[in-house]
Amino acid sequence: MAPQLRGTTLRWSDTKALAEFVRARGLQQLVQVLTQRGHGDHPLLWGDEVEYMLISFDHTARRARVLFNAEELINDLRAMDEEANPGYPSRWHLEYASYMLEGIPAQPYGSSMAELTNVEQSMRVRRRDILARLRSNETICSLTTFPRLGCPGFSQPECVPKHRDGQSASLFLPDEAISYHPRFSTITRNIRERRGEKVVVNVPIFRDRNTPSPFIDQIPHGDEEAAIAMKADHIYMDATGFGLGNCCLQVTLQARNIEEARHIYDQLAPLCPIMMALSAAAPFYRGLVSDVDCRWSIACAASDDRTRQERGLEPLTTCKWRIPKSRYDSIDSFLSPGGAQFNDLELLKDEDVHLQLLDAGIDPLLAQHFAHLFIRDPLVLFCEKIHADDDENEAYHFECIQSTNWQTLRFKPPPPNTNIGWRIEFRPMDCVVQVQLTDFENAAYVVFVVLLTRVILSYDLNFLVPLSKVDQNIRKAQKRNAVLEEMFYFRKDIQAEVDTPPAEEVGILMSIDTIINGKVGVFQGLVPIVNSFLEDMEVDVETRCTISDYMELISKRASGELGTMAQRLRAFVSSHPDYAHDSVISERVNYDLMLRCDALARSRPHRHGVDPLHELSHGAFQTG
Repeated sequence: MAPQLRGTTLRWSDTKALAEFVRARGLQQLVQVLTQRGHGDHPLLWGDEVEYMLISFDHTARRARVLFNAEELINDLRAMDEEANPGYPSRWHLEYASYMLEGIPAQPYGSSMAELTNVEQSMRVRRRDILARLRSNETICSLTTFPRLGCPGFSQPECVPKHRDGQSASLFLPDEAISYHPRFSTITRNIRERRGEKVVVNVPIFRDRNTPSPFIDQIPHGDEEAAIAMKADHIYMDATGFGLGNCCLQVTLQARNIEEARHIYDQLAPLCPIMMALSAAAPFYRGLVSDVDCRWSIACAASDDRTRQERGLEPLTTCKWRIPKSRYDSIDSFLSPGGAQFNDLELLKDEDVHLQLLDAGIDPLLAQHFAHLFIRDPLVLFCEKIHADDDENEAYHFECIQSTNWQTLRFKPPPPNTNIGWRIEFRPMDCVVQVQLTDFENAAYVVFVVLLTRVILSYDLNFLVPLSKVDQNIRKAQKRNAVLEEMFYFRKDIQAEVDTPPAEEVGILMSIDTIINGKVGVFQGLVPIVNSFLEDMEVDVETRCTISDYMELISKRASGELGTMAQRLRAFVSSHPDYAHDSVISERVNYDLMLRCDALARSRPHRHGVDPLHELSHGAFQTG
């Protein structure tokens, strides 16, 4: 995440006036890093980020609400001495919403296999530290979406949306839902003001047997903008908070040098949609059951600051380009030489930036990647930093561009005057892979991704397919029950030494089960490849057993033996006695669901072969 500066932010009109200045300074800072920090030899380090949602229960009224208390808790957690958690210290950050916290390990993990076993314990400590500071009727959940976010009375304290006023002008989300940190309210306001209208999110409704046909979402009477924007048979949302106000999981990986970072970046790109489908956990929005299992399209639409001209709805008169995607979307180019032939998407570039990077000696693949990022305006400027005059020791202006390009992967240059190397944010854990309910599950997904990077480097594997096929996969992966019902383009021959066929011939359709677990004569499977790698590494018995439990969870999720989080959430709601099969999640259903989720998240599942979410859709805790 971007540096959490405190200061005075600018409104969009002032930010727009300074956009070219910020680009020019940001380009200078980028060239400084690219030309002076290109190589080097850094250790293989990595870390995870987990976001949590604060929940308040009213057991008398049987209601569950999000709790607007993050800043107070953050201050308390930061004041805690790291010595209180010897071996597993944590650090804490505010996130977009005032009911969200982000916890990370204080120090990155290293390349030792044994360190993979520390992840789950670190996550447990983070959860324990927050719970210890909450009241008896309060809790935290590592839940991607709060089912009734935006419904009347969804928060504690209860706040009323300002509708036509405030940062988001939302019909459903009050400004109090946005974190007190000025960065987040400014992002919200400036996305809306740059766009020239409120964001529009339309999510298809799940058609249950009693769902009205057509389904017409309920909005306050007389709101003409909403009446035009909403679609029949869709759930309508109108604020950035419906995308950025969801919780997520992320992994950041440090490579040994820039060449290795570019290679890892490219190889992880085709895995993004696979991980999206495998971790599906977000079927509910604004108190309604949707027909998608992931938050991807919601986050893209909720962060879309493109004007009508940039979206192709009006002729270009005052804007430079028609921009194909939201600033929150999938990547548009591979970075390594081996990936060049698979760059088959339109890549819109700031040509001036592109030429200046080429003139500075930056190679064409990197130059076009960064020139593509520079088509976006900065969204947040702090007055105190605008005229900082130290490009050799500062990257603020570059980060104003980089940090609000929210793509499936982020390629991160080293910060000036640090010993930090080249990093890759595996943002499918943020943008695509939804956070899971239990520490065991979150650790399993993190360890799986880290091991895949080690396998890619050790076995010199090649997962590349044309980026157009990756985008097709992402669209499929969001669908309800995609993990079992969709087929995805994936590379069959992944040994790098195999002669590379033409790009259009690479990638055959496979199921998630085949990709993860393998199928004779088709593909060996990612989990079997990881297991083979662990055997070659001669990992100690304790570490091997822990990792085996994680791989078993991934494997069974892919095969369908263990349901995804989204499948289990749907099953709970569908079987609840108060659910009318009309696609509506009532206060009572939501309350019982949050109670169940809280109980499961606090428990420690038996390790071998037991589904950590078994009780979410079976028997105990079904009603509060």
